[in-house]
Amino acid sequence: MMMNTTLEQLRSLKLAGMAAGLQEQLGQAGMTGLSFEERLALLVDREVHWRSDKRQTRLLKAAQLKYPQACIEDIDSRPGRGLERSAVMSLALGNWIESGHSVLITGLTGAGKTWLACALAQYACRRGHSALYQRVPRLGEELRVRHGNGSFGKWLIALAKTDVLLLDDWGMAGIDSQTRADLLEIIDDRAGNKATIITSDWGRHHSRCHSGPGTAEESSFQFNG
Repeated sequence: MMMNTTLEQLRSLKLAGMAAGLQEQLGQAGMTGLSFEERLALLVDREVHWRSDKRQTRLLKAAQLKYPQACIEDIDSRPGRGLERSAVMSLALGNWIESGHSVLITGLTGAGKTWLACALAQYACRRGHSALYQRVPRLGEELRVRHGNGSFGKWLIALAKTDVLLLDDWGMAGIDSQTRADLLEIIDDRAGNKATIITSDWGRHHSRCHSGPGTAEESSFQFNG
């Protein structure tokens, strides 16, 4: 009875990880051999991991990635494709997000630009950063709606706080002057402060990834789709 009360109190305190860990300990006979300090340490560790997993799930959901399951660990770097895993990993594991750098991925349709961009954004979420996916050809209509209902300013402030913004399919279709001005304002707000990933079909013969403001922290790679 006392343990049931303890479990309910842990849940009411929003310590769901500790509550789950305590329930598991109660069902494991081997736990009786551990000291109080050891069992407490295990419960605290369980709570830390539970909160980390919950935050990661929330960040991935909020990112609205086109390919949420894309992972940098699954990059296809077989001979003949021309994609260097080391170059991608060097970028992903670097400090481009903290430094507010931009990543530009260009290439032909079907080369895998969007998947790669989503993999970079997904890894950013796994590292505890916020991200958001936006497809540029559809962004114009959303911006017009936000201007119309007066939510653009609030949305712009929230966007400026997002650690990684993914702008997909830039240049796929023409954009009007208002959308162009909004996009420039969005990028200007982020320059040097927050990271941005842009994918585009500008490259005709290969795909290329470029990261960094000016010559700082630059990296590039080519792949054949």
